[in-house]
Amino acid sequence: MAISIEHPHERHVWRQRGIYILRVYIPLTLFVLVTLFPFYWMFTTSLKTNQELINVRELILFVKKPTLAHYRYLFEQTNFVRWTVNSIVVTVTSTAISLFCGALAGYSLSRLRFRGSNVLGLAIFVTYLIPQTLLFIPLTRVIDQFGMLNSLWAMILTYPTLLIPFCTWMLLGYFRTIPVELEESALIDGAGRLRALVSIVLPLALPGVLSAGIFAFTLSWNEYMYALVFSSSTEIKTIPVGLTSELITGDVFFWGSLMAGALLGSVPVAIFYSFFVEHYVAGLTAGAVKG
Repeated sequence: MAISIEHPHERHVWRQRGIYILRVYIPLTLFVLVTLFPFYWMFTTSLKTNQELINVRELILFVKKPTLAHYRYLFEQTNFVRWTVNSIVVTVTSTAISLFCGALAGYSLSRLRFRGSNVLGLAIFVTYLIPQTLLFIPLTRVIDQFGMLNSLWAMILTYPTLLIPFCTWMLLGYFRTIPVELEESALIDGAGRLRALVSIVLPLALPGVLSAGIFAFTLSWNEYMYALVFSSSTEIKTIPVGLTSELITGDVFFWGSLMAGALLGSVPVAIFYSFFVEHYVAGLTAGAVKG
């Protein structure tokens, strides 16, 4: 009878693999399940009939009789398509404005030396910490004086007040990681500051720019306070305000359509993250370390 003798090295390898699985794969699997569960719950809720939704005796994780009635109600009985277009226009425009101003301000504070530059950099970031509940009343008076209430411009021009300070702080830290000698060489060759910024600094700072853009995009897409205050007609509302104002009437919640709208509203942000997640992590790391 043949007797197999396991080598001590093999036992050590299997032990290390088991420890690695326990320490990495099992916690990672639990984290993924917990993270994705809200999306799964929204998806299953949007497919349930009203009878299943109100049946509190059976809290099931699966759909017995799937239906698309809630999605049809969302697209046929509400202005969800219009809200989506409004969200895209406001988000893209305000993100572009914030990145443009944040890049110029971050570059100026990181490269130019002038009196009060450090205090100014700190003051810009502190403005980000001011809560919106203290700002929406004076901003409402300003927007009203310019005649832009109940318009997309009211949100496009107020969202950057939240986005520019953070974008400036993040890009300021990332610009400091780029060697200044590269710009000095370009300046010696005859390039100006703006040319050096566009041709040298911004391409090298692309991860930081993308991370700031993702943050600005996400915050603009999910912003609720300003969108609620500055929009009264249903044609001007964005997705967060439109869903909560049109699908919640008193104490009646249209849960199926609400979950359908929330799920569809989270898709653009998820797609945006999936393309630039590596640059986002790199930009956050560099900005936090060097900022």
